[in-house]
Amino acid sequence: MKIGIFDSGIGGLSVLHRAYKMLPEAQFIYYADEKHVPYGEKTPEEIREFIGGIFDFMIKRDTDAIVIACNTATSAVTREYRDSFPVPIIGMEPAVKKAIDLYGEEDRRILVAATPITIKGDKLHRLVERVDKHGMVDLIELPKLVRLAESGVFESEEADGYLKEALCGKELSAYGTVVLGCTHFNYFKRSFVRLFGEGIRFTDGNEGTINQVKRMLPKDVGTGGEPGTEFYYSGEPINAAQMRFINRCMAQLDAVYEIN
Repeated sequence: MKIGIFDSGIGGLSVLHRAYKMLPEAQFIYYADEKHVPYGEKTPEEIREFIGGIFDFMIKRDTDAIVIACNTATSAVTREYRDSFPVPIIGMEPAVKKAIDLYGEEDRRILVAATPITIKGDKLHRLVERVDKHGMVDLIELPKLVRLAESGVFESEEADGYLKEALCGKELSAYGTVVLGCTHFNYFKRSFVRLFGEGIRFTDGNEGTINQVKRMLPKDVGTGGEPGTEFYYSGEPINAAQMRFINRCMAQLDAVYEIN
């Protein structure tokens, strides 16, 4: 089976990282739309234009399913649009329901961190309204984390300082869970822990997304072919320097994988 995964940049590598563990027999195409990153500061109309070209790119390479490994991009396209393509297209949404199911009975608040488009979008607000029966969920935009991730600034005083400033109006001790509503945010788990303390928990949509891929793949899709990954930056094969950066990103994800 061949699975296409794309994001505006390197955030979706956190989905690919989880897919390696859950679908070890699969072949992957990873597409980072680096020409247009960050999506979270574009308009929905611009994002939809980018996505159509990426879907065509993936379908021409015989993918069996495509993952929109970006909460922002998912919020910008309708299900009807995704269903107009000939292969299953799986989107993402912030794991608010998962957080409430796991931790909603505790007397601690849940913070959903995402990009401006995701936070302002009707889709997230409808989700919160549907599952947050006790008013325990707060939302916050953290757009700079995307730019820091794309620059490879993971473990840094800059990231810690940005989070401290962005959250200065929040009572941090009130929160027990952070929902990582942007795939780029997984790189910064340690920064969140330094700010909130060792007891903070995280949820994201990565595992649920790969489970959905497994459910939606046609039953006759086989496991033929050697496992492996083709990487592209906005449709162009990556060069050696870009591959080194991807390897560094994957190493960072290895380092924070067990932080819950």
